[in-house]
Amino acid sequence: METASTIADVQAAVRSRTRVHATAGGSKSALSAGANLSLTGLSGVTQYDPSEYTFTALAGTPISEVAAQLAKHGQYLPFDPPWADDGATLGGSIAAGLSGPARYRYGGIRDFLLGVRIVDGHGNVIRGGGNVVKNVAGFDIPKLVTGSLGRFGIIVEASFKVFPAPESTATILAELPNLQTAMAMVDRLAVSPLDLMCLDLEPPGKLWIRIGGIGDALHARLTRLTTLLEKEATIATFTEDAEIWHDAANMRWARKCSHMVKLPLVPTDVMRLEKRIARWNGEVTRRYSVGGNVAYLAWNDPNITDTLQSTLRSANRRAIALQGDWDSPLLGPVDNNAMKQRLLQALDPDGKFEPAYAGSVT
Repeated sequence: METASTIADVQAAVRSRTRVHATAGGSKSALSAGANLSLTGLSGVTQYDPSEYTFTALAGTPISEVAAQLAKHGQYLPFDPPWADDGATLGGSIAAGLSGPARYRYGGIRDFLLGVRIVDGHGNVIRGGGNVVKNVAGFDIPKLVTGSLGRFGIIVEASFKVFPAPESTATILAELPNLQTAMAMVDRLAVSPLDLMCLDLEPPGKLWIRIGGIGDALHARLTRLTTLLEKEATIATFTEDAEIWHDAANMRWARKCSHMVKLPLVPTDVMRLEKRIARWNGEVTRRYSVGGNVAYLAWNDPNITDTLQSTLRSANRRAIALQGDWDSPLLGPVDNNAMKQRLLQALDPDGKFEPAYAGSVT
């Protein structure tokens, strides 16, 4: 596999090849399969202004490297990018559209992405957005490429806004008697004024809840949250909670599983999905993140793969494979809408970024 060390290297690769599939950290095996261009050499923070809470970095820069630099100034990436411990990079996280548990409070990666530079199918560099928070110039390419799996171009540079790290945090594990009671509590928490950072469900009834903010106010908020929960749940409180959410963002709960998919949901879908999974012939490890708006399913049994595909087709739902061996990581019905086709004609008319699994853009 060729390794690009400069943006010019990426341009040359695109112009000289009939197909280009880029990867960097390789933390998401289902998305790296078949890659023929490595961006590991395209790495480094090129601009960082702590006073403006913005930075710019090359696409192959590891998330862990960025996090370490931000931490020196008391800042962080609020969208909790997954798999940082496994080498996840900025470009790969954007292309996969992945965010972690704190998306519940702060929004996802697309909400923090200010600008990108991509290499299109002609080998030209296109800039979208910028490196300042107020930016209204041109078409919103940053949002277009987020979650596109590189279909519209190879991301080579990105600018983000960041936040100050919360002064204090705390986590509550609330164990409720069953899934129905747990989801009812998720609904109550969603409309409460408690301003939660994270809300994850480990079925059938474990709720992981995180709050954060000014230290002086945290105790009172924690007391209100505890009062709300303790009528129906057995609770445990963790004030030293960084490791809990570090492990959650790095998918430690699924480390023994060979396959994983991400399925977008709304909270009312959780009960229906759990009923379907109960009928599957095989063991599936699940975690419902972002208040039940994202499901992560993980397993080892090869029979689950076909069952999942059948379920998605019958429910007309889409998902994306993140780990494991797949014919295509794009699962469910294919989306070939007219707007997408017009964009592809403009950005990749020769289909250089069209992989063997070409289909819907997530």
